[in-house]
Amino acid sequence: DKAFSCYTKHIRHQRTHTGEKIYQCNQCDDTFSQNRHLIKHQLTHTGEKPYQCDQCDKAYSWNTNNIRHQPTHTGEKPYQCNQCDKAFSQNSVLIKHQRTQTQS
Repeated sequence: DKAFSCYTKHIRHQRTHTGEKIYQCNQCDDTFSQNRHLIKHQLTHTGEKPYQCDQCDKAYSWNTNNIRHQPTHTGEKPYQCNQCDKAFSQNSVLIKHQRTQTQS
């Protein structure tokens, strides 16, 4: 059982189990269980990209995408294919690579 410091956090957590989505986007049919998820989603409609890479001209709507982008500058490739010797800077690219490996 999980403990919460305040009642509102408990209610917000309960929505993850019930699937209740009380926050609706006013520009499309998408709904969300938390207001912060709606706010992030609305950036897709405005085109706003407040998270700028400090090493190139790329900008992102979500900071997680900016963070995921950073290894392309460092050369770090932490995602290793378990079927060959290739490594990738992003997990999504590894997954795409692995799909091509299983299809051949």
